[in-house]
Amino acid sequence: MGRHATSRTRRRILLPLLALALAAVLGAATWVAVAMARSEPDCETARVVVAASPDIAPAVAQAAGALDLACVAFDVQPRESLQMAKELSGTASKPQAWIPSSTLFLRQATGVPPSGPSIASSPVVLAVAEPVARALGWPREPLTWPEVLGGSGVVAGMPDPVRDPVGVSALLALREVTEDAPDPAAAYVALLRKFAATTSGATVFPAAENAVLRHNSGLSEGETALVAAYSPAAMALDYPFVEIAGASRRQAEAVAELKRALLYGAATGTRSELRAPGGQALRLTETDRRVEAHGQRSSEIPAAAEVDKALSHWAGVNASARVQVLIDVSGSMSAPVPGTGKSRLAITLEAAENALHLFKSTSQVRFLAFATKVDGERDYREILPMAPVGQQLAAVDRLRAVRAVPDGQTGLYDSVLDVYRLAHQEFERGKLNLVIVMTDGRNTDPGGISRENLVAELGKLRDRERPVPVIAIGIGPDADETELGQLVAPAGGQAFLSRDPAKIEEVFYGALGRIAGAG
Repeated sequence: MGRHATSRTRRRILLPLLALALAAVLGAATWVAVAMARSEPDCETARVVVAASPDIAPAVAQAAGALDLACVAFDVQPRESLQMAKELSGTASKPQAWIPSSTLFLRQATGVPPSGPSIASSPVVLAVAEPVARALGWPREPLTWPEVLGGSGVVAGMPDPVRDPVGVSALLALREVTEDAPDPAAAYVALLRKFAATTSGATVFPAAENAVLRHNSGLSEGETALVAAYSPAAMALDYPFVEIAGASRRQAEAVAELKRALLYGAATGTRSELRAPGGQALRLTETDRRVEAHGQRSSEIPAAAEVDKALSHWAGVNASARVQVLIDVSGSMSAPVPGTGKSRLAITLEAAENALHLFKSTSQVRFLAFATKVDGERDYREILPMAPVGQQLAAVDRLRAVRAVPDGQTGLYDSVLDVYRLAHQEFERGKLNLVIVMTDGRNTDPGGISRENLVAELGKLRDRERPVPVIAIGIGPDADETELGQLVAPAGGQAFLSRDPAKIEEVFYGALGRIAGAG
């Protein structure tokens, strides 16, 4: 292995090449392709709209034009896959066919088939700035993901996996890097922490192979070339072809002809930067030596549950979350904490306030107080509505002003059940959705739901594809560890105890870290 990149080298290569992670939008604002129509007497031209990922749209337009179908005009529109998925779920006019960059986008749209035949592929690679690659021993030896990520001088970035399947592919493939570690789960979390949630300033980041090729072929002065590192554990972009309902007979026939041509390789010719669906060798007449032209294996498209699990891991590691925080304000929370001059509630509120700094600015938090009948017949009330962390930090005076309810009982069960329902209703994909309960005792509401019924209801609400773990933090000597453990179990959460209320902040931070690592 060669010398590692020095910090001076690293500074020289922190260049604008990181726009590559969004390189799939190439030409989206400036290029539109309309295939030729062949006129015939006594026929009305049928317009066939094909929405295609911008990186494959030129090849699709060329294939459509080559068909030379009578009385048909193909309008091949380069459209961002995520935006198109949203539009297809709405009321806007729809194309007759859609070719997103990944099958994952089909799952985000309504009214489209859940899958379609792949017409091309592009492996997901680690794009490595060439000076860093050379310091790691390339081109004497091909780069591997463990070697790249274990090298010094590496600044790793990640495209947003909620919006980009390249990021999802990388998150899943990175598991293989740590599978032989003594504690694979902990090693995986540690590896993810190496990645910034952006590609800006990175010297290593996941990208599609075709994006690397485009970047290298269009280098400007001062830009750095990229070297591709491959992993068979990474899911390739698969460019599925799906037909959209509502086409006329002539449109449907034209779509079928285009589909047939693309399945026979019209999009992966000798001038294409794309591979055939099986990852066969690149057919470029002159292939960039920074990519490997021979065939590449890729992993299968994962199940939706696996994708959600990977996104939850990423959200947890980055502390990007949507959190409901339930704080006990029953009478016992006014008890003084020896040696602090503060009450249990005051120390709990300080811990909750300071925990806001653990989350990214993109996180959203709601604070609620609970006892018994604090809002009419309801056992909880909202202190601060769901809002970004920055807004909550600006409004902490309202949190600090919360006081315990004299002689108030602990309406724990009803409050947890209602807020858990609310968290499911407001579930946000790609974030760590949590309910955090902070209490110093057990449920003492005689008119509320029983523990058995609470556990049963939480179990019914749990959705493994839309997980909302419950973190229960018991404060002080009266917290019931057994009760808290039974409360969180059906929601897939964890219970933590702080027998010394003065140390609740330490327990709170540890709880968030462990639940984030668990995904």
